[in-house]
Amino acid sequence: MTRVAVIGAGPSGLAQLRAFQSARKKGAKIPEVVCFEKQEDWGGLWNYTWRTGLDEHGEPVHGSMYRYLWSNGPKECLEFADYTFEEHFGKPIASYPPRAVLWDYIKGRVQKAGVRKWVRFCTPVRMVTYSKKTKKFTVTAHDRKKDRMYAEEFDYVVVASGHFSTPNVPYFDGLPTFNGRVMHSHDFRDALEFKGKDVLIVGRSYSAEDIGSQCWKYGAKSVTTSYRSKPMGFKWPDNFKERPLLQKLVNRTAHFKDGTTKEVDAIILCTGYLHHFPFLTDDLRLKTANRLWPLGLYKGVVWEENPRLFYIGMQDQFYTFNMFDAQAWYARDVIMGRIKLPSKDKMTKHSKAWRKREEKLADAEQMIWYQGDYVKELLEDIDYPKFDIEATNKTFMEWEHHKAEDIMGFRNHAYRSLMTGTMSPSHHTPWVDAMDDSMESYLGDGKKGQRREAAE
Repeated sequence: MTRVAVIGAGPSGLAQLRAFQSARKKGAKIPEVVCFEKQEDWGGLWNYTWRTGLDEHGEPVHGSMYRYLWSNGPKECLEFADYTFEEHFGKPIASYPPRAVLWDYIKGRVQKAGVRKWVRFCTPVRMVTYSKKTKKFTVTAHDRKKDRMYAEEFDYVVVASGHFSTPNVPYFDGLPTFNGRVMHSHDFRDALEFKGKDVLIVGRSYSAEDIGSQCWKYGAKSVTTSYRSKPMGFKWPDNFKERPLLQKLVNRTAHFKDGTTKEVDAIILCTGYLHHFPFLTDDLRLKTANRLWPLGLYKGVVWEENPRLFYIGMQDQFYTFNMFDAQAWYARDVIMGRIKLPSKDKMTKHSKAWRKREEKLADAEQMIWYQGDYVKELLEDIDYPKFDIEATNKTFMEWEHHKAEDIMGFRNHAYRSLMTGTMSPSHHTPWVDAMDDSMESYLGDGKKGQRREAAE
């Protein structure tokens, strides 16, 4: 029997499992699928851990998730086309769920699909090699619970280990002697740690935006963000400022490129992540920055140098869960012989055309339409339920405009499901006042959270 190894059981890897299970449910004979997951449970980054640094087995902690995280984009834009929020929760829910709610939703679909038996938990992959002679991959894995290394052969490999878990950490003069707290956003866990503190955030992307907002919400004395290229430009509260790039630290004084200074108690480096695949040999390893179109991947999925290798979810992302689904369905159909790939030259030409278009994109709105077109192209060749890309893009546009209007209040808006047509309700509590991020509080009437706030 043909064997497929899937590396990672986060949203991308679970999309791949669901893709094969969907084909089997429709009567197709599918390959044997084995998924390797380094954590004790599935869900990838959505599987929260309090740990930082190393886990209980001495592995680098995968999770970059933190307490009180709420979705920073409308759930309507990431909804699975084959498993809606209404199906999972039995009712419409508000548009910006906290982490626990989204994790429950992700798990619900694969629990219904019955694919947990395909996953080997606490089993990181140590090495993947490919033999041109046998046309097979050798996957060496480490069962951490039994502390046993073993190797197995596979006909295809799907890399779905994500690219938001290996921090990119820059250096600034004075960091070694800075007396305050210094961390990368990967290790950020609880905004209450910074209550009453002057916090410096280095970076201007989504993690800087959201972690800065979290610190402000949970009582930081002040928040200063430092940007390299241009400010985020939102209408921040009075104690939230943007400054050009940090140049150096002298004791607790941060010096910025415009000559201004700020006394700070803590520094959070929201400086991005690296595509890091230490388990792949050079001939198999994707090497790219975080961008909408990494070169070397036909249709953003197939490794052009070896079409038996696939990557899921390796792009910079506006679209997420349903894009991973489209990619996984495409990879499945290539593996099962439903899609015939063109020559390597044609695959490379296709990738370069998409990269050329990417390089002309001027702003986030253009990027959203670009990625929407990409998902639409994938959907043309697969049997994943079709959904309205244009309507999804327009929901993204509303989201962008709501953020520009009120960065601390955009999560109070509601949108219509692109899958069911149902209008989502407004959340019972404005985001700035919703301190309880539990699923119970979010799906209930909010009174539990209000009682907790009153007690505090």
